[in-house]
Amino acid sequence: MNDAADPHFVHLRLRQLRRTVLSAAVLNGTSVALGMLLIVLLVHAVLGMSAASSASVGVIVALIPDMPRARRGKWLHLIVAPLLGLPLFLAVQLLRGHPLELGLLLVPATFLAFLSTAWGRPGMPVAAGLMFAMLLAMAPQPAANAHEAWLRTGWCGLGAGLYVLWATGANAVLNGRYRAQTLAELLLTVAALLRTHAKRVTRLPQEPGTRQRPDALGEVLLRQAALAEQLQAARDLILEAPGSARRQQLAGMLVVVLEMRDRLIASELDIERIQASQAAGLQQLAAVSRAMADDVEQVADALLLGRRPPAARDHGAILRALHQQALEEAGDQADAGEVMHQAALLHSASVRLADQNGAVRQLAALARGEQAPDLSAVRSGWQLFVSPAYWSSQPLRGLLRWRQPAFRHALRAALAVGAGYGLALLQPWGSRDYWILITIVVVLRGSLAQTLERRTERVLGTLAGSALAVGLLALHPPEVVLLAVVVLAQGLAHAFVVRKYVITAVAGSVLGLVLAHLLYAGSSSAFDFAERVGDTLLGTALAWGFSYVLPSWERTRIATTVRRVCRAMAAHARQSLALATLAEVTGQPELAWRLARREAYDALSTLVQATRRALVEPRAVQPPIALLEQLQAHGYQLLGQLSAVQSTLLLRRERLQLDRLAAPLADAAREIQAQLDLDTPCAAAAPGPASEDADATLFGVPEALPDPRVADSSPWLLRRLALATGLAGVVRGDALAVLDELATVPKPSVNRPAPPP
Repeated sequence: MNDAADPHFVHLRLRQLRRTVLSAAVLNGTSVALGMLLIVLLVHAVLGMSAASSASVGVIVALIPDMPRARRGKWLHLIVAPLLGLPLFLAVQLLRGHPLELGLLLVPATFLAFLSTAWGRPGMPVAAGLMFAMLLAMAPQPAANAHEAWLRTGWCGLGAGLYVLWATGANAVLNGRYRAQTLAELLLTVAALLRTHAKRVTRLPQEPGTRQRPDALGEVLLRQAALAEQLQAARDLILEAPGSARRQQLAGMLVVVLEMRDRLIASELDIERIQASQAAGLQQLAAVSRAMADDVEQVADALLLGRRPPAARDHGAILRALHQQALEEAGDQADAGEVMHQAALLHSASVRLADQNGAVRQLAALARGEQAPDLSAVRSGWQLFVSPAYWSSQPLRGLLRWRQPAFRHALRAALAVGAGYGLALLQPWGSRDYWILITIVVVLRGSLAQTLERRTERVLGTLAGSALAVGLLALHPPEVVLLAVVVLAQGLAHAFVVRKYVITAVAGSVLGLVLAHLLYAGSSSAFDFAERVGDTLLGTALAWGFSYVLPSWERTRIATTVRRVCRAMAAHARQSLALATLAEVTGQPELAWRLARREAYDALSTLVQATRRALVEPRAVQPPIALLEQLQAHGYQLLGQLSAVQSTLLLRRERLQLDRLAAPLADAAREIQAQLDLDTPCAAAAPGPASEDADATLFGVPEALPDPRVADSSPWLLRRLALATGLAGVVRGDALAVLDELATVPKPSVNRPAPPP
């Protein structure tokens, strides 16, 4: 059926549009646009149009790092780009009439600017800000003398300084709203994961003897990786100083979301082993997952709209009935081992979904103010869960090593900018030599995959945005209207730079053409369009070509990530299995467990994302993709087993014989740590061929499941411990196989073109 013909299509699109409009990104973009408008209008009214145009460049340099973030350290992240960018702006002004000297400045300055990407996400806006400070300084006509260059720099600094003050204050005022919006967007991601799980339940092969292939987990793994990245941004914002009642409420909801993420992974266990005889039960499980997704979305929409959400529905009765039905079927055929086996599996799946049901109801109760948040571990140690607010010197250690990715990316960018500048000087037109360079800066990313993604969106966005700008300039509107267009375009470009870059490319093209028209009046708008498109195509081609120069292929870094995954899994297992010794889960032990759990998820997500990026790299330098996907699938299953163990220890302690489980728990913890210590000899399960069923090594021996009619949960916990221990051996085998393949020097003879992105 065509989506457009769906009677709910318009409603769903309108709901999605409403969520986008109410998102933190759009609010942040609105704040950016309003701040820019006020500053530019103020400077225009006091100092005139020329000063306002230069001040707008300073605002652009300062606003690039302005994203929704914690209050702590906000100004430190904003001030770096203006402080370092203003001297570059002045130098370009002084050298604008000297092409050779200007080129000798641009290349090393680009190298130094891109070295800031060593700080990761916080450093990338700084690099962009420094580059825009130089490149936008090339837009006006050359300064008549040094005094005019200094004057323009002063106006640029005035705009940047005013914007830093504006952004710091706006972030403080909007911080509470940002927290609610960020949590709402996180909940929408969790709801999407619940729906993905429901789809997997109904699509699984149900014939006896069939197993799920590792690539069937691909969508789940990618969604989990995106969720891990989104969770860290949410932690940074929501867990900062949870002192007030509202902050504690949102922080408590975030803690519940973390538990729901565990339940989601645990709910994947055993589902693929339920056969076609239980298809009706699987359909009910999928229906409950979809209903819980609806409840989570209602909480998210209520946060966006500032309303009190409805209470979440309780699906416990449905799940208990499903469990009882399976038991009755097993009772009717007590001598049929396979029937009892299927009943036990359905019992296990329904119990874990019931845990998720409880978490969703708790989430809604917290949002409604009917339950107090439990922040025993987070309240006193929230600093451990958020990213540091200061600029650490740690990334500088070893930065100038040849194999260091940030160093190679800086060299690559400097060479690309140098080539682009030389090409710009040779063009028959020369009024917009910086357009090629801006395109290179925004398209050239640290990896080939990111560059290819930006390449297409940049070209399409430039074509559309340039056409819009030319049409606007052909109407010859007043300068104040053009300033308003610049502000609006900047707000849109800023709001969608992460969410949908093609919109940013459209808005950025409008911004670039109109701002260039204001800074360098008198040019033809028709020629601007042709020049803009031509320069964009040239810049995009250069960025694409230079992405293969001094490349940092994922192969060179994946070995470190694989070892990180194994270390993180071992620490997570140690902390999870130690929960049985706690009389109550509060304080420092819980804090250590939560930190270990976060690192395990983050490490596996990093591996998933690296493997995804490697798919578009030349095959000659690709890491062993199939083995990596197998490692990810088994690592994901190990996380699920540990999550199931943790849930049993925390939620069903009264049904456990803890005195008899102490020794098995300790033994399992030691064995898992030994298996995941890749530097110590240890017998590990040998990985099967990557093209074969990933679960074959786990279920090769028939398993005697616990009797689902017995209330004691200890046998189920022992089963989870055995499966987790076996999985640790399989993960070790996968990891060692990957490391062995990575140690093999790639053969140039297999250097075939990469598949299209």
